[in-house]
Parts: sequence; structure tokens; C-alpha cells
Amino acid sequence: MALAGWFARAAAVAGAAGVSRLAVSPTQWRQAAEEFAALDGRLIALWASGAPGTGIVRAALAAAQGVIVLELLLAADAPHYPGLEDAFPAAGRMQRAVHDLNGAASTDRDQRPWLRHSGWPDGYRPLVDGTPAGLGSEAGQASAAVPDRYAFVRVEGDGVHEIPVGPVHAGIIEPGHFRFSIVGEKVLRLEERLGYTHKGIEQRFAGMTLAAGHRLAARVSGDSAAAYSWAYAQALEGLCAAEVPARAARLRAVCLELERIANHLGDLGALGNDAGFAFGLSQFSRLKEALLRATEQAWGQRYLMDAIVPGGTRADLTPVAADALADCVAGVAAQSALLQGIYDENSGVRDRFLGAGRVSPALAAKLGLTGLAGRASGQAFDRRVDQPWAPYDEFAPRKCGRTEGDVAARVAVRFEELADSCRLVRALLEDLPAGSHRAALAEPPDGGVGVGLIEGWRGPVLIGLEAGPEGTIRRCHPHDPSWQNWPVLEHAIIDNIVPDFPLINKSFNLSYSGHDL
Repeated sequence: MALAGWFARAAAVAGAAGVSRLAVSPTQWRQAAEEFAALDGRLIALWASGAPGTGIVRAALAAAQGVIVLELLLAADAPHYPGLEDAFPAAGRMQRAVHDLNGAASTDRDQRPWLRHSGWPDGYRPLVDGTPAGLGSEAGQASAAVPDRYAFVRVEGDGVHEIPVGPVHAGIIEPGHFRFSIVGEKVLRLEERLGYTHKGIEQRFAGMTLAAGHRLAARVSGDSAAAYSWAYAQALEGLCAAEVPARAARLRAVCLELERIANHLGDLGALGNDAGFAFGLSQFSRLKEALLRATEQAWGQRYLMDAIVPGGTRADLTPVAADALADCVAGVAAQSALLQGIYDENSGVRDRFLGAGRVSPALAAKLGLTGLAGRASGQAFDRRVDQPWAPYDEFAPRKCGRTEGDVAARVAVRFEELADSCRLVRALLEDLPAGSHRAALAEPPDGGVGVGLIEGWRGPVLIGLEAGPEGTIRRCHPHDPSWQNWPVLEHAIIDNIVPDFPLINKSFNLSYSGHDL
């Protein structure tokens, strides 16, 4: 059936506007994925709840009409559920994670473990089995450890060498392993292995109170705290049928755009430094520090871990704080515009950026590249514009994009989004509507399912939330857009030289922590 047929059959889900859910058979599960993929649809997330026989695997698929969450029962008499990796390549790692966490296997030929890393006993499934006795102790860890011989794909031929990098790196960054196959310095293949920061976040959510869950959601990936906490709040508010005050919606958008500005400032400085232009690092670091200080004065936090809460915001903004924040953002915008001219005119920076790490629009579409990196490769999707929610339906962002798909394009998109987010913050703060900044929530029904979907600075952030008895969380799945974009980085480095990898990697700036739940 056409995509319109799937949407016509689906029922609205609590939470994000434009999101619906539909129970499907295994045949329909595959048919829907194939039709969405054929018509430029996108996979946003894939996750599971419960064990085979009683559980459900879900896939959130996006199209111009909205988002459908397909729900497939994990039948006890079916050893595998149909894999979607041929329609959406990014599904492969998500399906492997489902197997590690829930024990449900897909038909994908790649059955290598993704998150486990010998960190728990073989056959143990954290989201189904609970915590085994002694696992947290040294003795328990030692008894659980099984030799971890990960089967990397080998490239063979005359002159081919391997360079293993990580998981421990020479800097204060999170761990990830990168296996380069090279001839000379040219990269033939890169294979990643992630999952080293696995913290048990999804297991920790289970049993928490719904009212407290937003604090953990905000800490899934610290650089996207506002996006995750808003997505969580959106899902819970949908379950409670709560109406968020107009003032609260406006203040939430200010938080989200401040987060976008801060990350773009940090990345632009780091990219300049990776190109040998330390002046850029010092100047953008100065601007980011000024913004963080203004954020702390306005909200009481440099990083907005607890600013967005269910029902609205934790605190309100005074007129004086709003004016000071608007003035700071105006200064950041003006100085960033000057620095953009300096970056564009510096021949050394330009030579390092142009052509490096190119992802063509065709490859980006095939692999599902999303968010900022996708918009730099011709994938013009931004939920704030395409499927806006309050207050973005009133304060429309400008969609920024490029088609070149290289480091230079990703830098250009950052500059454009930085300028537009500064404009948005000032517009949002002007004449804030009167009224409360927070609404009370009723207790949601046991068994309710809600979805929150927010366009964060890196891309779409999803929260899948299931309510349990007496106001507890039965299941909460946070999804970071890095799941889609990490595999694309493996292709972006091909035919580049090894020394350009740090620059190309930083131009994506993907999350380890948001990926390794």
C-alpha cells in the first residue's frame, strides 16, 4: 500500500505531534519498511520491550506525512523477527543491540554482539533478566568474563596494513575502537566497535518514578541534555494528557537553541584547531565560555541538565535575565559572523576542509545520514521546520543545508545554524507570554505508551516511554541520532589519509555516550 495507507490505519500515540503507532504482522513489518525506504522515508529508531514470546519490537519510521511506530509481537514460536537492515542499513546495529539487551534475534546475518563486550555473563539479557547476583562485584565480574574475540572484517592484499586505534584515546574523550585498513596512508576501510561506555541506562530507567525519569534522560548524553529532557517530558505529558503553558514552551525552545549554539561554538573552535588554526579554537572557546556564563546567570546551570521538566521548566526567567541573555546571544552572533569570514579567507583552513570526508547525497540517503551531518549532504530534514511543534510552529527556524557533503559543508551548516539559533533565541525572549512556566501532571494509566521526538542539535532525539503501575517506568528507550551516523563515518574516511581522520571525525562529532546505553 502507499504510505498514506499506513498512516490511515495508524492511531495517534501520546506525546509528540504527528506520531502514530500501528500493530503489524511480520509480513507487514517488512512491507512497510520497504515502502518507506523506496519513497525516501527514514528510520528514526528501533528498539524492543520484553522477551521473545511476550515482548514487542518497535521501529519508528518517518516520512513527509509524519512518523509511524510499527509494533511487532516477538512470537515465541518464531526464532527470529524480520530484519530491516537491507531497507535501512542503520538498523543493523540497532538489531544487534536488541539481541544483546532483550535476547530477540533478527534475520540479519550479522549476529556479532554489539554492546556486551564480555561485561556480563554470556546469555544474560539486562532488560529481561534483571541483575544477576554478584555481577557488580570484582568476583562476579571475573566469573562473568568470557574472552571477547570480536570478528573484525579483514581486508587482504599486497601492501594492506591494519592500524588499531583505541578504545582508549590520547585525550579526555570517551572510548571507541577504530580498525583502519590502509595502503600507505590511504584508508581502504574503517570498521568501528563501540559500546565501551555501556552504563545500563535503559535498565536503570525500569522501576524509576515517571516524575524522576527526566533527570536520567537529561544525562544520557550531556551535550544534548535539553533535547533528551524535552523528549522525555513530551512523552510523559502525552501520557498524562497535559497541556504545557505557552510560556513554558517558549522557555524550552530557548534552552534547546542555547544548547545548539554552545555545541556549534565548541565544534567550530575544535575544527579550526584540527586544521592547525589555533586562533579559531581560542576565539570560539572564548565565545562559548561567555555563553555558558550567561546561561548560568539566567538558569542557574552552565549546562541545562535539569532546566526542562515534565509540565514545563524548572525555573522561570526574570525580565532582567532574559535581556542579559539576549544581549549575550547578539554579541555571539556578531563575533561568529566575523570569525566565519576569517575561516573562509584562510587558505590553510580552506585546504584542509574542502573535499575531506565527503559523503555524497546519494550515499547519505542510502545510509540514512541524519541531522546536521545529513543536511550538509543534501538530506534536508529538520523536524523543527518539517513537522513543527510549539513554539516552532510560530517561530520558524531557517532550514540550513549544503550538498557537497565534506568537512567544509558541515562547517558551513554549523555557521548558518549558529546564526539562525541566535536569531531565534532573541525572538523567543522578546515579549514572553505571561502565565505559569509549569503545569501539574496527572498520573498516567498503567500500560500507556508515549513517544517524544525533538530535533536536537545533532539530529532527531527520540524517547519511547511505557508507564508501569503506581507512576513507575516500565520501559524507557532513549535514541540518539549517532546510531544512524556512526556507520556513515566509516564511509566518509575511505580514500582519505589517516591523519585526516580526527578532522573528519570531529566534523560529525557523534556521541559515544548516547549510543552506548
